[in-house]
Amino acid sequence: MENKLIKVNPSDNVLVALADIKSGETHKFNGNDFVAITDVNAKHKMAEHDFAVGDPIMMYGVLVGKANLPIKKGEVLTTENVKHQSEKATKKTGDQGWTAPNVDRWKDKTFMGYHRADGQVGVKNVWLFFPLVFCENKNIEKLEEIFKELMPKEEDPHAKYLRSLMGASADEEPVKNKDENYLDNIELKFLRHEGGCGGIRQDSDLLAKLFAGYVNNPNVAGATVLSLGCQNLQLDIFKKALNEMNPNLGKEVLTFEQQQIGTTETMFQRVIKESFEAIKRANKIERKPAPVSKLTVGLECGGSDGFSGISANPALGVVSDIFAALGGKTILAEFPELCGVEQELMNRCVDAEKADKFIGLMQDFEKSVVAAGSGFDMNPSPGNIKDGLITDAMKSAGAAKKGGTSPVVDVLDYGEYVKEPGLNLLNTPGNDAECTTGLVGSGASVVLFTTGLGNPMGNPIAPVVKISSNTGVSERMSDIIDVNAGTVITGEKTIQEVGEEIVDYIIDLASGNVKTKADELKQDVFIPWKRGGVSL
Repeated sequence: MENKLIKVNPSDNVLVALADIKSGETHKFNGNDFVAITDVNAKHKMAEHDFAVGDPIMMYGVLVGKANLPIKKGEVLTTENVKHQSEKATKKTGDQGWTAPNVDRWKDKTFMGYHRADGQVGVKNVWLFFPLVFCENKNIEKLEEIFKELMPKEEDPHAKYLRSLMGASADEEPVKNKDENYLDNIELKFLRHEGGCGGIRQDSDLLAKLFAGYVNNPNVAGATVLSLGCQNLQLDIFKKALNEMNPNLGKEVLTFEQQQIGTTETMFQRVIKESFEAIKRANKIERKPAPVSKLTVGLECGGSDGFSGISANPALGVVSDIFAALGGKTILAEFPELCGVEQELMNRCVDAEKADKFIGLMQDFEKSVVAAGSGFDMNPSPGNIKDGLITDAMKSAGAAKKGGTSPVVDVLDYGEYVKEPGLNLLNTPGNDAECTTGLVGSGASVVLFTTGLGNPMGNPIAPVVKISSNTGVSERMSDIIDVNAGTVITGEKTIQEVGEEIVDYIIDLASGNVKTKADELKQDVFIPWKRGGVSL
């Protein structure tokens, strides 16, 4: 590699190593010689000049830390000599202009999606089974065994009953394409969780909104919901949340309350029969053309590294801007990883009300973390730090690049459903699983997930596309990576080219022409955020 050093923003005072640099090596940058006085591993940062204690550290054009010790020019930045620091914002101070990208290439593009009665269009056709309370987890597990394993190793009377409904004798396996009962156009997904009772009532209310969002998600054709009856998350609370979210849902939602029905056997007979009949109807829904503007794309990162903010994340920024220009929706989550870039995002908000909501949610989140004895500065994981993200502000400034440069049209709290075309901000933790779960509950039909270290996680109802920040992880973990943005680091492609490649991939994915690696591996992860606890 000819050039081993880059500066991300002209106002930065640190350089990023694109490859390992040994102590004593001399490298040119902008015509100047830089002598490494320590080893600087790829992805890590080198001081552009001498720093005294307290001097600001700038990257991506924003404050990302301060010198905790004297740092010499050419020395590597570490958690020992740099401490987290970020600019504080309190209100919207101006408007940030935006020039929309040219989207002629995609404006007439369509994808083959599942049209719902309310006008949303899904990229999958899923029938969802879930409990309102953890007491019903075992029954959901049993239903999964019955519906997904029609010929289990141990004969099951309920599986035999389902086979009889499918037109086969008790001991006969239904023949593929035998009749309309063969389900070849729908996926069955089964959620389990640890909430719905105990804890604080607010967590149950939030869980109701999350489940309402999953049922409302365009990838879902309908749902089977199990309730015990005595739990905090009552059926009425869930139904109210769903109706408030979408009074014109137009989907079949079957609910069963065990304490009202009676015996488990009676309940299973009803659940199996009614669900199977509804699933057969949902199976008849066919893919039809839809404009790209009908897609809602979630944006997140996990297992980030020092290259994430200069390759994969800004490539997602290109994607977000393209969808905004096309009239589609994108959702940027992970509020702990927006620490330090609040002012830019507030100035991008379409009005002061949205900006105030954003900073209010950020401040409330940080207060809850501090009250638990931690802080946003504790967000970077050991893996982040090892691979060059040594402060939360540094991680955040790179993470925010996923949102591109378009206006922020709305700000959503966890459990709120996306409505406005353009870029939306969603309050979630940085925790990968809780974030993905929240994005899908807010309406994301596709999730883009950048990673520098590798993460296999997916979601039960929305495809999760893994974009690697470096070629090494793409090659080493090829079974989980869908798109390699490491070509930006090697100079093979530009950020714009990779972003456009991802847009084309999304359209192909939305039409059912390709599957994500996470879906192939059945990485169906569903973990709701408990607001009564603390999660970064």
